[in-house]
Amino acid sequence: MLNAGPAKKVIIYVGQEHQYHGQSLYSAILNFLFFHGISGASVVRGIAGFGADHHLHTTRIEVLTQDLPIKIEFIETAEKVEEVLPKLRQLSGTGLIEVQDTMVVKPAEVSKKKEAVEALPAIKREGKAKLMRIYIGENDKWHGQPLHKALIESMRANDIAGVTVYQGILGYGANRRIHKDSALHLSHDRPVMLSVVEVEEKLLAYFPILDEMVQQGLVVLSDVDIIKYTHNFETTERRKGARS
Repeated sequence: MLNAGPAKKVIIYVGQEHQYHGQSLYSAILNFLFFHGISGASVVRGIAGFGADHHLHTTRIEVLTQDLPIKIEFIETAEKVEEVLPKLRQLSGTGLIEVQDTMVVKPAEVSKKKEAVEALPAIKREGKAKLMRIYIGENDKWHGQPLHKALIESMRANDIAGVTVYQGILGYGANRRIHKDSALHLSHDRPVMLSVVEVEEKLLAYFPILDEMVQQGLVVLSDVDIIKYTHNFETTERRKGARS
C-alpha cells in the first residue's frame, strides 16, 4: 500500500492503435500493473499529438488517422517502480516512459467495507470430493417447469453445496438428433449441463431424487481435489463477541 512520503511518478506514452499479443497495448500495460500490485493507475486519451516519427495524430475529421496518443500514469514507491520497470520497457515498445520524483501528501484510502474484508485472514481448505455433471435438454420438463430449474431447487432443498448451469450451443444425445442454437434452426432444445461439486455422501443421498426427476439424460461422476480459499469469518465473529 502506498504511504505518505517520497515516491515515483511513472508516465507511459503509447498510441491507441498499438497492439500487444492481440490486445490494445495500453490495456496490456494496465493489466500488468494491476496484477503486480501497483496501488493505482489511470489511462487518458489525448485529442492530438505527435511522436518520434513526427506524424500528427488528431481527432479532426479531415485527418483519417485514429491512432491517438494514450497516457498511462501511476505513482508508486521507488522499490516497486524498479521492480516493474524492466517489463514496462519491454511492453511499451516504441513508446516513451518518463519517471519523476514526487511526494505523496495524502495516499488514497480504501473504503471501510473493503478494508474490513481484506483484513480478514484467508483460509485455504483442501480435500476430496465428487464432480457430478448432469446432461439434459433445454426443453426437458418436470411437473411442468424446466427440468434444470427443478433440479436446482431440489438440490438447494437437499443442502447440496452449489450448482452451475451451462447452456450449450451445439450437441446431440442418445437419439443422435442435433440440437443447435440458431435462429434459422427449428430445434431450440439446446443441450444443458449442470455441474455440482460435493462430498460423495451427499451426492449418494441425493441420487434417489435425481433418478426420479431425470427420465432421459446422462450423469457423470468424477473424483476431484477441492482447493477453496475463504476468509476466517469464525475468528472475526469471536472477536466481535469479545468486544461486545
